[in-house]
Amino acid sequence: MITVGVVIDVPEPHASRIREARRTWADPEADTVPPHVTVVAPVSVDPGVMPVLEEHLERAVVGCAPFRMRLRGTGTFRPVSPVVFLAVAEGIPGCEELERRVRCGPWAVDLRFPYHPHVTVALDLADVALDQAFVDLADFEAVFTVEAIRLYELGDVGWMPRAAYPLQG
Repeated sequence: MITVGVVIDVPEPHASRIREARRTWADPEADTVPPHVTVVAPVSVDPGVMPVLEEHLERAVVGCAPFRMRLRGTGTFRPVSPVVFLAVAEGIPGCEELERRVRCGPWAVDLRFPYHPHVTVALDLADVALDQAFVDLADFEAVFTVEAIRLYELGDVGWMPRAAYPLQG
């Protein structure tokens, strides 16, 4: 089995700023999980089904136009989940459309929580580190154009990009 997920990458220079911030809180995922907005959360699959999953991703982006995304400020899922995140302030409809188009057919998975596009910046850390993450990135803002989704595979050293699927709207 392999573990794969589908995301919207946060581009540079914003990704470096997020990684550096995560390092200051001693987040063990700072260098193994690229900054991203999840489209489909990680799933374990048989490697033999990857061609079907990849074909589905190719079809899913047809008709999806690139869109503007703005990340602004922090939010949290506490006390339900020990997560601090960057809020998607612009681009939610585009994220939701991609999630609907991808998370069906061979990518159909049940969600533990309703889909809520965001960029995780602290996860499963001590409360003091979660509090610091919430404060440190409260003024964070980034604007960029989402031009593709990316398939990642979990490897020995973290998440590695496997393929990109340009939006074709």
